[in-house]
Amino acid sequence: MRKEPTLAVLLVALAMCACGSDTREWMKLDQTYTTAEFRRDLQECTIKGKLDDDCMKARGWVAVTPPRAEQKKEDPLSLPAGRSPRR
Repeated sequence: MRKEPTLAVLLVALAMCACGSDTREWMKLDQTYTTAEFRRDLQECTIKGKLDDDCMKARGWVAVTPPRAEQKKEDPLSLPAGRSPRR
C-alpha cells in the first residue's frame, strides 16, 4: 500500500497550490492523516491569507520543502579581499 503516502503528498501539493503563493508541502511524520484533516488544519492556520507555520507545527505538521527565501542581492561594494572589480 505505498500508493497512500504518495497520493497524500500529491493532494497536499495540490492543496498548497490552491491556497496562494506558499508552495511548501506538509506532512505528518509517524502518523496517518487524511486530506480532510490537512485541509481543516490548513484553513484554521491561515490568517489573513498567510499560513502560520507555528500553528501547523503545533498540530504535528512538518514542512517537507523549505519556504522560498528572498534571493540575496550581491553588494558590489563588498568584494572578497585581494580582488578588484572587473573592467
